[in-house]
Amino acid sequence: MRSVPRYTPLAFAVITLSLMAACGKKESAPTAPPPPTVSVITVAPSTVAVSNELPGRVEAYRIAQVRARTAGIVLKRVFEEGSDVKAGQVLFRIDPAQFQASFESAQAAVSKAEANLAQAELKVKRYKPLLAAQAVSQQEYDDAVTAQKQAAADLANARAARTNAGLTLGYATVTSPIPGRVGRALVTEGALVGQGEATPMATVQQLDPIYVTITQSSTELLALKRALASGQLKSVGKDQARVTLVTEDGQEYPTAGKLLFSDVAVDESTGSVSMRAEFPNPKRTLLPGMYVRARLEQGVNEAAITVPQQAIVRGAEGSSVMVVGADNKVVAQPVQAEASQGNNWIVSSGLKGGERIIVEGFQKAKPGTPVTPVAWKAAAPAAPATPAAAK
Repeated sequence: MRSVPRYTPLAFAVITLSLMAACGKKESAPTAPPPPTVSVITVAPSTVAVSNELPGRVEAYRIAQVRARTAGIVLKRVFEEGSDVKAGQVLFRIDPAQFQASFESAQAAVSKAEANLAQAELKVKRYKPLLAAQAVSQQEYDDAVTAQKQAAADLANARAARTNAGLTLGYATVTSPIPGRVGRALVTEGALVGQGEATPMATVQQLDPIYVTITQSSTELLALKRALASGQLKSVGKDQARVTLVTEDGQEYPTAGKLLFSDVAVDESTGSVSMRAEFPNPKRTLLPGMYVRARLEQGVNEAAITVPQQAIVRGAEGSSVMVVGADNKVVAQPVQAEASQGNNWIVSSGLKGGERIIVEGFQKAKPGTPVTPVAWKAAAPAAPATPAAAK
């Protein structure tokens, strides 16, 4: 009789443990992860004002170059450089002694002419009844009437000379023709001005309101006109076009302006059309020569589709959005979005409305994979920081 090997119980124990381990692994096998959660919005057409951001330059509302209108020596500068002045405010005083003497001489000539006219009128008055009584001849009476008319003409000439002398005397006091801000003085006390030419003395610029000259390429203008003609866009109206500004530091100017006119010709050197807008400028924030960006409302799109800016994916092949289909699977949809409105892009093609697009979480979603969509909620704007209370 053959004996049973001694290692049989040990082998049986090893086989039993192996089977139990295999069963344990089978029971703890990992399950597939759930689809990622993404935030989506359902796009829908809405009415949007179409605005273009165009370059612009600030210009003074009015500019007056103050010049010497008569020759003389500057006695005094009355204004403070860089200050605001009113219309008619005195800026300079030119030595008036010579002009005062000329005015007084003209005044004396007027007085003499008035006396001669009075004498001639009395003579005519005396001769008239004498002519009826034939005490004087007709020739003597006609001579008296002629002398009266000549005296009246001399008086008119003297008065004109006095007026001219008065104007010259008035030019010795140089005033501002417009209200505004005066720049630096271009002449000093003791300078001879107006000798042969109208010497520039200062410049006054009216800054409230103020103009902004805007330029737009003729290509963009033609595209806008075609969109308006086809009915794709509607005009905002002549008196309804609003213009807002973004200053050089990137801040939005607090007050909107109005468009005044558009030029009738295209600049041959730049291929652009000039437009002018008017803005209130009570705090003198805008200064002539500043470069700004003007946002000009030029039409209304009544069926515009807008999406949040973060929903647009920019790549080498262009722009696209991630659309969640009816089966909750992701599809990359190419779109065109060149214009913006606030924090949204205006999609000109690629979407028709009703699509669910991913706004947040699209980094976790790949085309063709399922996702769990939830409604997107825009973040509330951050409240401005309040200064700490003084202790």
